[in-house]
Amino acid sequence: MRRSLLLLPLMLAACGPATEPANDTTANPAVDAGNATALPDDEIADDIVADEAPAPAATASPAPLDPPAPGEPGGLDNDTAPLDESPQPEASAQGAARVVERYFGLIEAGRYARAYQLWEPGRAGMNRQAFVRSFDRYAEYHANIGAPGEIEGAAGSRYVTVPVQPYGRLKAGGRPFNMRGTVTLRRVAEVPGSTDAQRRWRIYDTDIKPRP
Repeated sequence: MRRSLLLLPLMLAACGPATEPANDTTANPAVDAGNATALPDDEIADDIVADEAPAPAATASPAPLDPPAPGEPGGLDNDTAPLDESPQPEASAQGAARVVERYFGLIEAGRYARAYQLWEPGRAGMNRQAFVRSFDRYAEYHANIGAPGEIEGAAGSRYVTVPVQPYGRLKAGGRPFNMRGTVTLRRVAEVPGSTDAQRRWRIYDTDIKPRP
């Protein structure tokens, strides 16, 4: 792992299901909410090493890419605010960013089906099988993760956006790609009748698009 200026500590191999490299016109499969059942709370853990299936075997690839630095075209914003590394409550904006880190960490470990469970049911834009297959085209997939925005509220829900910069290489010809966008997370506010599971951050949407 590397750490760049003003990014969250983890920069992990990553992929979001709404993310497509430049010049790829493949449409997303239809939503299959039936395959998006949330995991029990005790199965969504920070430990991302073990899984029910082994990760795909590593293959030889070109030298690691150097993505655009913060402030450069295609890079994350060059925010000069100091990084807050103190322990953060799960309900905080930093807690939402940790979910994004966990999501990309699961992708890095080849645990695609488990990463899929971090999406809010019905919001991933594809069923679990299509989500897993969507990673077949990549030889390398990495991401820089930026600092989260402020928490916003609406109708008993809370939302946070986290900037993400995916980059890497396609299997076809080793072509590089670079993208930038945000991942939006949602949770239910502390209202009477809400459960612990509903008050956990879940991935709600992403607007990641290819960049030059």
